[in-house]
Amino acid sequence: MFKTRLLSGIVLVIVLIATVGYGGNLLFAVLAVISLIGMSELYKVVDAHKKALGITGYVGAVCYYALLYSDHMEWMTAFTILFLVVVMAVYVFTFPAFRTEQVMVTFFGLFYVAVMLSYVYQTRMLPEGGTAVWLIFLSSWGCDTCAYCVGMLIGKHKMAPRLSPKKSVEGGVGGVLGAALLGALFSLAMNQWGGADVDPLLYAVICGAGGIISQIGDLAASAIKRNHDVKDYGKLIPGHGGILDRFDSVIFTAPVIYYLAAMIR
Repeated sequence: MFKTRLLSGIVLVIVLIATVGYGGNLLFAVLAVISLIGMSELYKVVDAHKKALGITGYVGAVCYYALLYSDHMEWMTAFTILFLVVVMAVYVFTFPAFRTEQVMVTFFGLFYVAVMLSYVYQTRMLPEGGTAVWLIFLSSWGCDTCAYCVGMLIGKHKMAPRLSPKKSVEGGVGGVLGAALLGALFSLAMNQWGGADVDPLLYAVICGAGGIISQIGDLAASAIKRNHDVKDYGKLIPGHGGILDRFDSVIFTAPVIYYLAAMIR
């Protein structure tokens, strides 16, 4: 099991470096595909996958990415309202085929998965995005790794025992501090070898803040699974479950890093 997780993690990191490092259309296309897969995993939980509601959600995600790609995000509010109207239209004209929970998850899923994940691309496309985008993964996956290590070593007080019994307060604090340290080290490395000029303290604060948010994202995904008695969202990534199992913290961290990077700029 450990070997499987290690190998799949290495492959995932290689793919990440290739796509995020290249950016542009490649990253855009990969995120669009990941978003659709993630939405399908969420829709399966409420049995909306491959049904009229689920298809509506997938079409909505494609339309959202079209708006993003064509740089027409000023239409986002109108799109949100239209998407809600269409989802409700499917609900009423197929009644009683779907429950209200399925309708809410269909609407929620577009923003929870597709919109939130798109901020990886939006961060990468910022003027300093080639550097800032890596803070998303340092503060999410870095926090997760540090929290796991610290929790295993000194974790005693449960953070959310009914959601994730293995997570501890000590691990959570260690994760945030570890993410902050990774951010500072990353800035020093970029200043030394990447031709950047960034403040290590600033990157430490950003990654620390991202680490806090990432743990909320992780626990939120766990809460959804607990409500529906699901262990993993999928089996797409060997040893890591599905897309949502691997990107649950990234989903919450990406918008935070984007707006922090944009404001600092």
